[in-house]
Amino acid sequence: MKKNTRHAAAIAAFAVSAIVLAGCSGGGSESDDNTLTLWHFESDTSAMGIAWEEAIKVFEEETGATVDFEEKSFEQIRSTASQVLNSNEAPDILEYNKGNATAGLLASQGLLSSLDDAYDEYGWADKLAPSLQTTARYDDKGIMGDGSFYGVPNYGEFVEVYYNKDMFAENGLEVPTTLAELESVMKSFADKGVTPLAEAAAEYPLGQLWYQLALTKADRGWIDDYQLYKGDIDWEGEEVSYATETIKDWTDAGYISKDSTGLKAEDAGTAFINGTYPIFFSGSWWYNRFTTEATGFEWGTFLFPEAEFAPGSAGNMWVVPENAANKDLAAQFIDITMRPEIQAMIGNNGGIPVAADVADITDPKSIELITNFNTLTERDGIGFYPDWPTATFYDELNAGLQELVNDTKSPADVQKQLGEQYQAGVDDIVG
Repeated sequence: MKKNTRHAAAIAAFAVSAIVLAGCSGGGSESDDNTLTLWHFESDTSAMGIAWEEAIKVFEEETGATVDFEEKSFEQIRSTASQVLNSNEAPDILEYNKGNATAGLLASQGLLSSLDDAYDEYGWADKLAPSLQTTARYDDKGIMGDGSFYGVPNYGEFVEVYYNKDMFAENGLEVPTTLAELESVMKSFADKGVTPLAEAAAEYPLGQLWYQLALTKADRGWIDDYQLYKGDIDWEGEEVSYATETIKDWTDAGYISKDSTGLKAEDAGTAFINGTYPIFFSGSWWYNRFTTEATGFEWGTFLFPEAEFAPGSAGNMWVVPENAANKDLAAQFIDITMRPEIQAMIGNNGGIPVAADVADITDPKSIELITNFNTLTERDGIGFYPDWPTATFYDELNAGLQELVNDTKSPADVQKQLGEQYQAGVDDIVG
């Protein structure tokens, strides 16, 4: 474990009494120790790592408090959270994964502090689109979307279309604005013997494309039914049927390679980097890598045509353990990370801030990335991810789509299988 402790250059003797701090939760009293213990798993060269390093400096300068930062891996935090947070070794604040099986589970176990008072004090809800707030709130069963706030998302993520500008230009093609135009673009490549879509059915990319196709026919009510169990999902309905049948049609037309059944996300992403495929539908998490590795051609991005919604969510969140010694300090640090100047640092280093002014972003590709994300959030267009509803649906969806691409099951049979697996998982959660 790497441990870095950062101290302010000087700590005034009167600092503690001079700080005006907002209450973070109703439980527990503040420690006499003027130290904030912080855990996160971002590298020091990542967008969040860079921005949060600056936030630490600002926090120490403004409060006179000291930040004791411990760098943890994602797996360290994931695998030990329940035990550590239920002990006196809990940090004051940590980055934690959002979702029912992670933050929701800890909240339902009483291991996380409610941040409702801090949200009111600092106005964080005003900075977060409704769909970004969904993963920050959990009910008493740990199901997201309702109940108290248990986390503050500091950055976002979403899925969009990456495209090879050079290959488009060489073939006289423009960015499609409708699904018909997208299919026409893919047909142009396929007619020349080029498979247009970099795909991977062994991992998440094809599942996210399937979900995006469903989202072109969906409204917020359908998303809430699918993700939040607010109603039943018709697995023979327009949304699912269109998605499943289109994957089959695109495979038959040569837009998706049958070889994708054995490919992982890394395979698809590196094939796009190498210029093998002109189009890759995947997440904003590829942005920094393409910036540094896809240097043999010009590339750009666009939102999926004719879709009000896209897969995506708020990023991982700041959470405050119920056993934290310095909850007020934690709330003040969170608020600093939400300031425009810190959010702009996330954006200018390849991340997606949740509360930045695009005018503060200087890199052209970052502007495109953040503008696309803001377009989605402004229309409440974040649709979450297809595997979120149950703990087993990620593997089940991948397996079903592999059978679809392999032509070992029909679209109707795949839908029936997925519907049964989805419902069994939901029943285990809600009873």
